[in-house]
Amino acid sequence: KLPAMKMLLLLVALLSAALLASAAPPTCYSRMLSLSKEITESFKELQTSKTVDSCVETLPRLYLDIHNYCVLAKLRDFVAYPGCDRVLEVNELKEKARSLYTILISYCRR
Repeated sequence: KLPAMKMLLLLVALLSAALLASAAPPTCYSRMLSLSKEITESFKELQTSKTVDSCVETLPRLYLDIHNYCVLAKLRDFVAYPGCDRVLEVNELKEKARSLYTILISYCRR
């Protein structure tokens, strides 16, 4: 009986640990990472889309690596770029970039 009870307790402990790990709230780092990937993917889609304005081709290149300090300059350049203000997708992308910039400079300081 004792080995069976130990196995049952071990199984319950493992299952509850797995559930707690998946239900954990996102950390600042995970939020930055997911947002940077989302922005990079949206930018790629915007660049390959045939339905957007031709001004999209003039936008600064946007590949974000949050582990590189230069990402702040890239985000500033992208958000401040004057072209394409009339394109809704670009404005939405700039808002996401502003959010990531804010998270990087204020919320996730070490």
